[in-house]
Amino acid sequence: MAIRKIREDGDEVLRKVCKPVKEMTPRLEELIDDMFDTMYEASGVGLAAPQVGILRRIVVIDVYDDEVGPLVLINPEILEADGEQTGEEGCLSLPGLAGEVTRPNHVVVKAYDRNMDEIRVEGTELLARAICHELDHLDGILYKDKVIGNLHHVAPPEEEE
Repeated sequence: MAIRKIREDGDEVLRKVCKPVKEMTPRLEELIDDMFDTMYEASGVGLAAPQVGILRRIVVIDVYDDEVGPLVLINPEILEADGEQTGEEGCLSLPGLAGEVTRPNHVVVKAYDRNMDEIRVEGTELLARAICHELDHLDGILYKDKVIGNLHHVAPPEEEE
């Protein structure tokens, strides 16, 4: 497992549409493990494969909810989206910036897990926001494209001693 370089705004890979995963391979297993390591190292709640330069439809999410646990979503597809929430979002690919974005407050997603078994995930609030944000990455969409008003600078999280 390793920490991968997170691609930042301006890198053309972030604007490309990702290809579906046809089968799990050892390289994709390693990618998923690296994505979790990279996300945790950067103190994120989600990371999409294009953010580490891989154009595959894979996202990892951990909203630190014991009932949900860490999620791997391969070839995810939103089946239902309803309600509305508006809140501040940031992105590991746009460090130091945040902005207000409106997203569904509830989503149901069909995807495959790391064993390529079909799963359905239902999320509300932060999980729904994270799912929508990460799935946008798979289609070359950044949250800044949906920001209400302007992006603003945010202070970096305090380093733990």
